[in-house]
Amino acid sequence: MARMPELRAPALVAAVCVLAGCSLAPDYHVPPTPVVAQYKTTGPWISAQPADQLSRTGWWKSYNDTGLDDLEQRLLANNTDLAAAFAHYRQAQAFVDQVSAGLFPKITASAVPQRDKQSRNRPLRAGGPDEYNSATLSGEIDYDLDLWGRVRDSVAAGKDEEQASKADLASVQLSLQIQLADSYIRLRGLDQQTQLLTDTVAAFARALQLTQTLHGGGIVSGLDVSRAQTQLSSAKSQLSQNLAQRALIEHAIAELIGASASEFSLPQQTASITLPVIPAGLPSTLLQRRPDIAAAERRVAEANAKIGVARAAYFPSITLSLQGGLQSSAYAGLISAPNLFWAIGPQLVQYVFDGGLRRAQLDTAKAATDEAGARYRGVVLSAFQQIEDNLSLLQELGTALEQQRDAGNSAQHSVDLALNRYRQGAVGYLDVVQAQTAALDAQRAVLDIQTRQLSANVQLVKALGGGWSSDELASTAQAPALVAATDPKG
Repeated sequence: MARMPELRAPALVAAVCVLAGCSLAPDYHVPPTPVVAQYKTTGPWISAQPADQLSRTGWWKSYNDTGLDDLEQRLLANNTDLAAAFAHYRQAQAFVDQVSAGLFPKITASAVPQRDKQSRNRPLRAGGPDEYNSATLSGEIDYDLDLWGRVRDSVAAGKDEEQASKADLASVQLSLQIQLADSYIRLRGLDQQTQLLTDTVAAFARALQLTQTLHGGGIVSGLDVSRAQTQLSSAKSQLSQNLAQRALIEHAIAELIGASASEFSLPQQTASITLPVIPAGLPSTLLQRRPDIAAAERRVAEANAKIGVARAAYFPSITLSLQGGLQSSAYAGLISAPNLFWAIGPQLVQYVFDGGLRRAQLDTAKAATDEAGARYRGVVLSAFQQIEDNLSLLQELGTALEQQRDAGNSAQHSVDLALNRYRQGAVGYLDVVQAQTAALDAQRAVLDIQTRQLSANVQLVKALGGGWSSDELASTAQAPALVAATDPKG
């Protein structure tokens, strides 16, 4: 029986080691979501090779527009929202370091030289001098035995939040890049419409001059002149409205790239932007290619880890403390053996009654995990909807564009016929007005569909994650401008 303590000591050490590696958080599983084998809408613009992916950097270069490329680079360097998102990510990184400090002992040191005076009327005073010196040099080591995994689960939750914040940063960057590309495409579409309306105003001015000449010769009535004037004024009004809309988009682009709207301008360009091929890949890979999906999934993992933190609160907190130092009433000879003092021992704290606080905290953690799981599934479903929406738009708008081009050609032929017959006096000017109005509407519709098709193409890039991959969560993010400058694919 005398050897029992010797046998129990190794067992106790082993038990402590086992407990030190435990976690009370539930086993984590990614919430299940419906994933189909292929997208419902397909088209000739989608690559047939599932391995093909968007470029991780510079996806906008597939549009082969140097103006867009320059603006995107300026956005990465100067956008204020992107800088704020990066600062938020750095806060998440710092929080991980903060909670990780709980895994290590806390060491403090102090030096207290002071002159003391006792009250003559101090209760129970046991004599001694009224005034005396006190010199103390001391140190203390405190170590929290994380037997129940509270600190480790807190660190795990912090790392999950850090990765979620990094995915948020990627989401913000992608959203801003998409917003800029979409605004640029709409501005270029307005430039084409401006050119069309400018040419139309010139054509309507010539038509007005023709009616005035015919009216002067007594061939047509003043009603034709009024109709021609009305049509010309209407075209000028449309041109002015078009220019106003372009100015607003130009101002929005200036804000995106961190420039003053008062000093920023983009020259008018009428060249068409090529519609690039966007490889959609397989639906099963989408969960790894969308930063917002990754952020939502990491927050489920974070909430799951916090359940372990809440459960650990039910168990006692054990802290090992060691204090020691030197103390004397004289500064001379302070560092000597007789002045040494020390104290060592554990501190155990256990809640006996808390009015249901810990139960409520655990219920909160479980409900937060359910909420995060539901939000994750919602983000995934929304992602598939966005892809199907834009694939459908691309397919239907492609068909509509061909049909509208045929309509535009027919409308222009009608204008030519109407003008020829009007010069011959075979028809009234009302026929010319109707033909010209229909032709202008048809031509503007062609440009509008082209712009909408390019916009849907850009939104498909966003829906597919812009070439991002969840593998990037394992690395430390740099400032966005440095990413663009240092990445060899940029």
